[in-house]
Parts: sequence; C-alpha cells; structure tokens
Amino acid sequence: MAVQPAAAQTAGLQHPKPGDGNMTATEMKRKQGNDELPCLSIYALWKECLYKKVQQRCLSLQETKVKMVREQKVKEEKVNKREPCDLLSREWLNNEKVSLDTRIYLLEKLLPTLIPGIEKLLMEVERKNVLAAEEPTRFNPFIFLGEYLIRHNPRCGIPTKPGPYVRGLKVVTEELKSEMAGTASGRLARMKAEANVKRKEREELENMKSRVKLMRKEALAIQFREWTVDVSGRIPIALVQSALRTFADVIASTATDVRKICDPKLEITDTLEKKVNIDEFTEYVHSYTEHFPDDMFQEMLKHLCRCADDFGEAVRHDMWRQMFAFLFIDCDYAKVGLLNRPKILALLIDFYKRSPVSAQGGFCNPRQWPIIELQEIKPAYLWGGFDDQEVCEELSEKLVLSQTEREILAGPVADNRQGSNVVRTITGLSEQKSMIEAETGGIRKEENQAAESNGAEVREEDEDAVSELESTDLEVRDLDGGTIVTGKSTFHEDIQTEGQTESASAVSQSEVFPESASTEYSLSRDGEPGSENQMEEEEFSLGGEPDTEKNREEDYPVSDREPGSEGQVSQQEENWAAETNNTTSEPTPGATAMTSEDRALADRDVIDSKEDAPVAEVVKETPARKESVPEQHGSQIGQQARLQDGNLLQGQGEGPAPTDRQDSPAEDSQEVEVPWSGDFLTHDLSSRFSSYAERIPEDWKCEDTRFADLRPIMAEIQNRCASRTRSAFDESSLNLPQFVQLMETFVGEEVSLPTVKKLIVFIKREYKQTEEEKMKQLEKVHHSSRLAQQKLLLEALFEKWDDNASGFLDLEEVDAVLSTFKEGMEKETLRKAKKHLCSRYPQLSRVGKLSPKAFQTFLELLASELSGNEDEAIDNLVEFLNTSVEQSHTEFLQSSARRKWLHSIQQAAETSGGSIEPVYKAVFKALFQDAEAHGDNKKISAYIALLEENQLTPEQGQILLRYVACTADDAPYVLNQTLHRDMKGVSFAAVEEGKPIHVPRVQLHGNIYFWNHDRPVEERKGSFLVLPLHDAHWRVFGILGLDTLRDQCETAIFLTHEISFYQGVSYAFSKAYHHICTLENVLQMTGNALDWLYTRAPSIHSVTMYLVEPGKDKAQNYTLRKMISIDNTGQKEIHSSPVLRKENLLRDYLYKCIDSSGVIHTSVYRENHIAVPLRDLSGQALGLFDINIGHNQKLPPHEHKDLQKMLKISQAAFSEILKMALEETEPTYVLEPEHEANLRHAGILFHWCMLQDLRECVWKLSVESFADIKSHVEPPALVHSIVKAVLLLFHPDWKGSEETENWSQCKLKLDDNLIQEIYCFDPTAASVQVQAELLLDCITGVSRAAVWEHGSAPIEYLYHWVQTCLALGGSTRSSYSKRKTFLAPSGIKFQCTTK
Repeated sequence: MAVQPAAAQTAGLQHPKPGDGNMTATEMKRKQGNDELPCLSIYALWKECLYKKVQQRCLSLQETKVKMVREQKVKEEKVNKREPCDLLSREWLNNEKVSLDTRIYLLEKLLPTLIPGIEKLLMEVERKNVLAAEEPTRFNPFIFLGEYLIRHNPRCGIPTKPGPYVRGLKVVTEELKSEMAGTASGRLARMKAEANVKRKEREELENMKSRVKLMRKEALAIQFREWTVDVSGRIPIALVQSALRTFADVIASTATDVRKICDPKLEITDTLEKKVNIDEFTEYVHSYTEHFPDDMFQEMLKHLCRCADDFGEAVRHDMWRQMFAFLFIDCDYAKVGLLNRPKILALLIDFYKRSPVSAQGGFCNPRQWPIIELQEIKPAYLWGGFDDQEVCEELSEKLVLSQTEREILAGPVADNRQGSNVVRTITGLSEQKSMIEAETGGIRKEENQAAESNGAEVREEDEDAVSELESTDLEVRDLDGGTIVTGKSTFHEDIQTEGQTESASAVSQSEVFPESASTEYSLSRDGEPGSENQMEEEEFSLGGEPDTEKNREEDYPVSDREPGSEGQVSQQEENWAAETNNTTSEPTPGATAMTSEDRALADRDVIDSKEDAPVAEVVKETPARKESVPEQHGSQIGQQARLQDGNLLQGQGEGPAPTDRQDSPAEDSQEVEVPWSGDFLTHDLSSRFSSYAERIPEDWKCEDTRFADLRPIMAEIQNRCASRTRSAFDESSLNLPQFVQLMETFVGEEVSLPTVKKLIVFIKREYKQTEEEKMKQLEKVHHSSRLAQQKLLLEALFEKWDDNASGFLDLEEVDAVLSTFKEGMEKETLRKAKKHLCSRYPQLSRVGKLSPKAFQTFLELLASELSGNEDEAIDNLVEFLNTSVEQSHTEFLQSSARRKWLHSIQQAAETSGGSIEPVYKAVFKALFQDAEAHGDNKKISAYIALLEENQLTPEQGQILLRYVACTADDAPYVLNQTLHRDMKGVSFAAVEEGKPIHVPRVQLHGNIYFWNHDRPVEERKGSFLVLPLHDAHWRVFGILGLDTLRDQCETAIFLTHEISFYQGVSYAFSKAYHHICTLENVLQMTGNALDWLYTRAPSIHSVTMYLVEPGKDKAQNYTLRKMISIDNTGQKEIHSSPVLRKENLLRDYLYKCIDSSGVIHTSVYRENHIAVPLRDLSGQALGLFDINIGHNQKLPPHEHKDLQKMLKISQAAFSEILKMALEETEPTYVLEPEHEANLRHAGILFHWCMLQDLRECVWKLSVESFADIKSHVEPPALVHSIVKAVLLLFHPDWKGSEETENWSQCKLKLDDNLIQEIYCFDPTAASVQVQAELLLDCITGVSRAAVWEHGSAPIEYLYHWVQTCLALGGSTRSSYSKRKTFLAPSGIKFQCTTK
C-alpha cells in the first residue's frame, strides 16, 4: 500500500498547501495566527504517533482523576448520612460584610485544627477528672493543647478525621467564600447557582412540555373521533398529510415566520390504502405540530375539524357517485359509454318541476347555470335578465321532442339490461283528491280536475316490464364487489325546510320556457302523449315504481348519515311522500319466476330503527342480476360490477319483520348507517373509466396489419402524448365522469339520501333509447374513433418521411410522389386538393413547407376528392406513401432520439409556469446532445436573438436583433447585445429571406460580425449557421444561430442532416416560445377579468385561476399550477406553484372539474367554492377559476349574474387567444388599432369580447324597448345619468347643454339611430375622443346594485356598454403604444412578449 501524505491522514491539523512558498510575509503571519497547532512536516510521522500516545495517556489520567473524585463524593455522602454535620457551625453565618474576611480566615485556617484540639483537651480533662480534683494536678492544658497543635499541623502532620462540627465549618466556609465577590470560589458559586437555576427552569420546562404533549395528544385523540373511519377504525394517512400540508394556506396569519413553522417536509403517500388508527394518527400529527405555539395548535385543531367534515362529505358523495356511476351503466343501452345530454337535462327538469316547492330548494335548478352552459344562455337574458331565470337559446329546442318521437319512445325501446326489449310502463293506483291536489301544486285547475277523474284508473303492465320494474329498488352492488346494505326510506325525509322558494318562481319558469321542455318530453304511457291526464298521473306517481317488500327503492350501496327532517312538513309534502311509499303492485308471473331462496331474501326488510339490535348483512347473487350489467362495463370503473340482492336480517332475539307494514314517518326518518368501506371508488373516476371509443383503437391496432412498420412510430407518439383522462365537453352527449358530475351538481349539498335514490329511480325508469338512436351513437363513436386513428397514422407517416426531425416536409416533394399514385391517373384530383390546401393555408404558396397539420389536411382533402370510401382512400394513400420511402433501423433510432429531445423543449414550456428560461436551457441541451451523438462531438456555440423595433436609434434601421439567450461560454460577449441592420452579418438576410443561411468557412466569407473582439484572427475559423424563427403563419420573429468557432478541427462543418435537425429545433422553440406567449396573454386577460369582477361582486372572497400542465409520469397524468388570484380587497397575486393531486386530496374538486370539464359546487374548509373550467377549442379543460364565496350559500342576484358574465366573456377571450396560435386561422379584427397594427392585444381582449356581446344585445333592441324609459316625466337619477353618459360619449360638446340636461330632449335621442350608432361605435378609433372624466362624472354615483334593482334591460345594456367603452378607450392606446413589436419579412407587425 502506498504511503498517504500526512495531510490526508491527520484529522484536524492544517498543513501547508502547494504554492505556500510564494506567500508573502504578511500572509504567512496571518496563516500562522489562525493555526491551532504548529505546522508539522509531512514527513515527521513520529510526531504524530507521539501526539496520539500523549493524548491517550492524558485521557486515562483524566478518567482516573474523575473516578477518584466521584468515589470521594460517595464516601462523604455516606459519612454525612451516618453522622450529620453539627448545626452549631451555622452560627458563623451572618450578613455582616465587614468581618467576612476574618471569619473566612478563622474558619479556613484556624478553627479546623483548633476545634478538634479543644475537643481532645476537654476529653482529656474529663478523663483525668481535673476539674473535680481537690488537689492541684500536674496536667497543664496549655501544654496539651500546644502539643496537639504541633502534632496535627496541617502543613506537615497527618490530618485527623473531621468531626461533625468541623465538617459543618467546612460547609460554612464554602458558603462564606461564595458570598465574597472577586474570588474564584465566589465566581464558581455564582456559576453553580446559575446552573442550578437553569437546571430547575429546564426541568420545569420539560415537565410543562410533557404536560402540554399529553394534553395535545388527548386533544388529537378526541379530534380523531370527528373523522369518518372505516370498519377497522382507520382513516387514510394521505388525507391526514393533505390536511397538514394545506394548513399553511388556510390560516389567517400569512407571516413568513408562521409559514416557516408550518412548512416541514412531508412525504406524501401515493395511495389511499395505507391507513392509521387513533394512536398512529395522534403520534403522526403530534410529530408535525409539537413545535407549534398554542394559538397555532388551536388553529390546527380547527383546521382538522374542518377537514374531517369535508372528508365525511367526501365519503357521502363518493357513495352517491357510485350510485350515479351504476345508473349510467344501466342507462347506457348502446354500451358505447355515452348518454344523450338533452334527454338527461329534460329528465332533470321534469323531476325538478314535479318536486314540491320546498323540496326544489335543495336542488340546483336545471334551467339555470351551471346545469346548462353559459354559451347556451341567450345574451339578452345574460346581460338583461332580472328574474334569475336563464333561458337557453338552443337547449329548449333540443329538449322538446316531437309527438312522433314520444310515440316511438312510448313503444318498445332497447333495453339491454334483461337482454330483450321491454315496454316500460308504470302502474298507477287510485289516490284521494287531497293527494292529487297536493301533488299537482301549480298545475292548472283543469288539469287537477282531469287528474281527479283519472286518479282511480289502474294500468296493467307487461310481464317483462313487471319483472324489470320489480327491481325499482336499484340493484345492490359495489364497485369492488363488496357487501351492501339496503334501507327503506320515504321521500319526505329529504325535504329541506330552509329557504323555501315562492310558488311564483314556478310560474316564472313556465313563462321563461313557453311550454316546459320536460312536459313536452314526458314519456307517453296512455296512448295520448302529453295529455293532461297522463301528466297528472305521472306527477302523483313520482318517486319510482310501486314500493312493496319485493320492490324497494333503496338498493343502492350507500348509507344515509343525515338527520331526519326537522319540524313539521307541509300537508303537500306528506301526501307526496306517502304517495310515493304506499303504492303497491299486483303480483305477476314474471315476478313469481324467482326461486324460493331469492324470494326469501327479497321478502326481508329493514329492522325497525327504534330497536338497536345488531345488524348482519347477507348478500345473495342471482344469475339474473349478474347478467344485468355486461362485463365490459365492469372494467370501466376499474373493477367488475356485480349485481347483488341484499337485505338486513333480524338481530338476535328479533322476530321476523312484518311483510306488509306501513312505516311511520318517524321510523322512515331513521336509516341504518352503513360503515364506510375504506375506499374512494370514484376518487379518480376519469383515469379508471375507458369509454368504448377509447377501446376501439386498441382493437384496431391488433386487427389491422397493413401498417406494421409504422407501429413503432405510433407507439412512440402515444408514449410522448399524455393519456386522455380529461373529458371534452360535448353539448349532445355525456360520458361517465360528466354524467356523474352533472348529477352531483344537480342534487347539491343539502339533499338527503332518500331523495338521491328517488332521483336515480326516476332517471332509470324514464331514460329510454330507440334502436335508431343506438345506431346513431355507435356511428358517431366509430367515426370519432376512426378520425383519431387516422390522425395517429398520418402523424406516424409524417415522422417517417421527416427522418431528420426538421418539423416540415417539402410540398413539391410530396406532390411529386403523389403524382405517381395510381400510375398518375389522379393528377387532376391532386391539383384540386392542392388548390384547396393553398386556399386554407395561404402561406404555403410562399414557403412551400408542410407542417404536420397541413400534411394531414392535404391527405384528407385528396381522399375526399378521390372516388370511393374516404376512409379506404386515406388508407390507400398512407400505404402508398409508406412504401415510397425507406427508413433503416439506424435512421429510425436517430430520428427517435432527436424527437425525444425536441419533445423535451415543448415539455419545458408546458411545465415552466410561464417562464422562458427553462425553454432556453432545453434548446441548448438538445443542440449539445445532438452534436455529441450525431455530430462527431462538435464543440458548438448557440444563441437566440429576437426582433425588436428600434426606437432609440432609428437611423440604424427600423428593426434590430437582441440576443436574449446564449450558451454559457458566450454570455460575456453575446448576451443582451443588439445587432443593427447597418452592421456586418448575415442574420438580417436570413430574416428577410425566411430561409437558413449556412457559412461553411467564416474566415473566407468577409461579412461575419464577431462579438468576441479579443479572439485572434487565426482562430476565427469554423462554420456558421443562421436559422430564422417562424410563427404559425410563417412570419419571422427572430433567429437561432450556431457556430463551431470553439472547435478548431478542420472538419467542424455542419452537415445536411444536422441542419435539418436544427430547423426542427427552431420549429420546436417557436412552438414553445409562443406557448409561453399564450400563457402570458391568458394571465393578462385573466387579470382584466378579475379586475372587472372585483368592483361588481364584493361578496366573493377570492378568485384563483389554475392552468393545466402535463404530469411527470403516466400515473400523474396532469397537474394544476396556481397562476393568479385576487381577494375581496382587490389585491392580486401572481403565483407559480404546482398543486399536486396527491397532496390536495381534500381539494380534489379542482381535478374533478378538469376531468369532467364541468362546473362544480362544493364546500371546502366550511367555505363554498365554485370551480368553473376554461376549455380549449376541443372542449377539454385547460384551466379553471376557483371562486370562493365564503359562507354564503348563494351570491346576491346581480353579483351572480355578473359572475356569469365574467366567466362567459373569459371563455370567449380564452378561445380567441388559442385561435391566434393556429396556423389555419386568420384573425378577425374589429377595432381600428387592430387593423393598423395587424395584431390583437391580449390586454384589451376581455373588454373586446364584452363589447361584441353588448353590441349584439343592443342590436336586438327596438324603439319599443325604450318605451318604458321614455314614459318617465321625471326619470330616476340613474336612468338620466346613464343616458346622458351615452350621449356624451358620442357628442362630448353637448356637456351642460339642453340636449343632455333636459330629459324631454334626452329621451328623444332613444331611437333606432342611437341603436345603429352604438352598434357601429369604435371607442378606440383615432377620430373618437373618449373623455373619461366627463363620463365618470355621470356614472360614478350610479351603483351596480341600483342598476340591477331598477330592472330595465336597455338601461342594463347601456350601463355596461358605457363602462366597456371607457375601459377600451383607456387601455387600448396605452397597450398598443407600449407594445414590443417584431417585424416579419412581409411587413406584418405582431406582438410577442417575453419575461
């Protein structure tokens, strides 16, 4: 073994380093002063050994000394215990400071020796009886004492064993020394005293901490009981971790020190299967909160209580969602994973209408947002409606079925649940007149009379229908096949007595919808569709099928944890509840087909809730029930759905339940509580559900073998793309997640379980589908699936042709190959397709490059021109083009690696939170990786420059190039430099031509500008490449430059395949760069929207906007990033923090909103939230607004309406921003500055869309619309102020004139000419001078609430129009004057901002 240097072996010693000989004297002195030990020679190993031996000896001596001292102390303690010190010695202690020195001297020097001598003297006197002797003795006490003192001299004699008094004197001496300042004993005593005090304080603190710890654990143990536990008494630890992590976000204090205390690192568990009991919960939470102060711990307890409440609600709603999921499966007759949305909405309206007025308060009105979409509401009702009843433009027409359709639906319909078509009818029983009157509520008097006359009619059912309807009590089942308990309840339990709606609201609904869609859609059962008799009979039979012991409605696997209804219910509600529970059905042959064992199970009922006997669960599966749901849909939820019949058996000592008893309301109000199973089966419903359309491509890939060589490329594309767990909104259909979310939104938070069950029964019974509708659904699904297959196939074909990953194909090259298709017989067809393509993509005629989207469009257009089936034509084209190009395995691997690097650029943009820096790093990393792998390990330099308008030195050119990013070695010379047109270089030539420029030998070119002026001329060798950066419309906005000046190798020249790949890098950077620009535009638009809402909705506590980002892996498909928020004080905050799903389980409503692309109402931490999605052009959610309305159940009407306006306009503006990035979409400009600058600024986009909406509303007005306003002789002040502001906006010179101040003159201006002027008015035009101060003087005193209370639609329009014009007039000019512009070769200016 080689000898290691002393510096490497000696720990703690500092040795000279190489080069120390060159140190100055001052440095050597400073270094020596810092050394703890003298420097040792690295060769003097013996000194190191000596130090080790001395150190060991010193340690052993120290241990021996310590041991001796401890033994001495032990001996002294034993002596003191056996013979305590004499208390007389304490007399030397007093408060006299003067004699302190003397006493210390006497006690320390004299008395320890003198006192024992005197004791000996006295003992000797007593022994010799000197005092009692009559004769004088020869004993001399002085001589005896002197001899004793000489013999026991402390300096030379042997000390005697001290007595109690002497030992007491020693103690007193030490105490006296401690009182004397300035001495070592005094200092030591003071230190000991302080140490004792601190020790006592520490002990008290530890005792207090232990008591506090015990109290906190007891409090946590009590708090654990607030959580909903599973059957084993446990809760998922992931929920606890989520509650702890979110504590810092919800506490009132947001100080930095508080957040530091609340921010220990938590390792979040990825699964809900790991659970904790009460002891583990207590220990885990206490380990997190042990350093919390008391007030913060109290806040933590409150937060945990709120989280426990939310968790309980989540468990309850998870059970509901399971029920809705199985309802979806039951209603999906075509087995395509889709339901008809208009039909579902019509059924919800029907159910809502038939419910009692008091029960309607618990539902979300299906005629209103969020059940219907904001885009389905007429703008006139959105901007001018005051009755809180939104009217759909197309929805009412969609929900109304023709008489023929209803007759078809009344006949045989497709029902795959029993394998045959059944006629779905319901049995009606005779009811008393009071019941009918109570049920019909707001129905016309004639309808009540008709219902009374027909109330005694009893319809007979088909045998198959009876066997189907016997399972009206929905089949008992669980998503994981677990045991389920059924319970019996009545509808009156769920009636919510709070916030009863006036009966007039029902009338207003009928006015808003001329003929209720639900009424027209009501399914005929008596031959006369839509008849009054039928409607009456349907209404009083609402609630489901006949309720017998064999026919219950409570078979879904949930428990009702809500209390019964409070107080007295109305007679109408009691009649309605009794009616839905007391109906019976006649036995039929279909019903008697059950086995005796099945009948025995079905005849059981729930135990009386008054008796607290133990409950056992017995579940029996029947073959018929097992076959009711196909196996393929069991996998849609992730586990096989098993249909089960279940009931509660009697407890021990209980007799059999009566078979024909009438449950009293008190008994029905109490339901058996089923323990939570411990699983959230619908927690991540979107990832566990796969629709039929999503399964078709898998089957297609297995069956189709025509494109085997494209399979690897297709698989790679699918791996790069995120799996589709987000549902796209479709106005005509609902998939499983969307249906479940719609139903959950409809039932709301306050509705009880019996109501949910009756709703499910109603939907299950009423939803029908004809064979024609089934075929249409199947065709639609197959068509959409085929389009997805074609898109994937064409993408794979494009990548095979683009083997160098340049991102484009040459149009002429593709055209040349296609001209040989079918031996050149389709040249004319090809010419037509090419003509259509150039009309759709005008830039193709100039650049001749096909992007992946343009390539796909080209082939689709060509296939549409060919004769025969279009799908077959595309397959033939793909097969032909696939065989026209060859790709070796090496080329495939090279292309695959390059595409992976390019994909990382786009991924960096999508996960950067709006920052451009990660994109720059990803670009340079991709360039370096390719240079190393496929460029012979070249040493390259790279830099990115963007075009700017030259405002400082326009004489050097109108535009310049600013270098915004470069490789690290070039940063000192290139970063933030500007290149002007009059300077040397070829970069501007690349910008003007829009094509790459390659200089193989820069030393021979003569027109190259070198930023590093210090580089010698002989080293200025290498290759130089400039690539223009294009946007989606092929307009240049910058350059990407590369050179090999750092590589002095003569062969360091860029090859053709490298240049092609660098073009792909520039294309990938362009996409990523414009993605960042889109995010910035979205943030700017959102900021304007939040500012607009803040002034109009003070009841909203906060609004937060999130955007979707790709997840890190397949399991974490996507995540949310918190971008911007505003509170009720108007303070905005820009965020950039991701919100992971596994870390925010109690805020899962955000992810549910994204998954379903639907609106969600929920309560989180005892505050009500509304989550509204922001959808892309395909209908998928790309972001959302999280609106916190605090403890308010609802917003005031005008604030609620303004919130809807903001959301609708934000969605419209969001869509416009996304359209700007599409290559096939040319922007439509409306305002004058847009036409001049040929761009649309995101800063005005929100108000731009609002102006468009208001123009449409005003255009639909007429002179008669102003009649009510004109009728005022002396109008309200707000009306006059708003009209005056409108007139002054057109005519500022009318200020103070009779035209505006005199109402009789003002109202004359309210005519068609004013409507025309408002529709055509452009507040941003150069000819318009918007005098903001003048207009603000008119409308400043007009409050938003006062305008709403006035109730005039024209005034509402004009009020918002004036404010929108003010906003546009003030912001447009500033936005366009401060913009950063870039110049394209065609002379078109467009905006692109960077951070």
